Amino acid sequence: QVQLVESGGGLVQAGGSLRLSCAASGRTFSEYAMGWFRQAPGKEREFVAAIVWNSWSSSTPYADSVKGRFTISRGGAENTVDLQMNSLKPEDTAVYYCAAREGVLYGSRIQKQAAYDFWGQGTQVTVSS
Repeated sequence: QVQLVESGGGLVQAGGSLRLSCAASGRTFSEYAMGWFRQAPGKEREFVAAIVWNSWSSSTPYADSVKGRFTISRGGAENTVDLQMNSLKPEDTAVYYCAAREGVLYGSRIQKQAAYDFWGQGTQVTVSS
């Protein structure tokens, strides 16, 4: 059974930075899609960013709302992913969820929740104005 464990959430002032990390355990993926979604109070869960990786290629799509401010990358350990969030805004306040699947994704499927098989419990990010 694959488990995803998120860390790094917290409270920060607008303009500040936070770094989220997600570690997958229980299985080693040779190719995968790992990403972040977020859900603000009263809103639907939305795609933030993902990293799609196999041995010969990788891609890192982002939601338009975070482009230029957030950076997703492979973590130092196998099957980990980090999300560096800079220039945070109050509208970034949400519960952030890590998601993963074995195998790559293409096109618009990368942003679809249903494409991911495994989910973390979520970590709260609060940006004060």
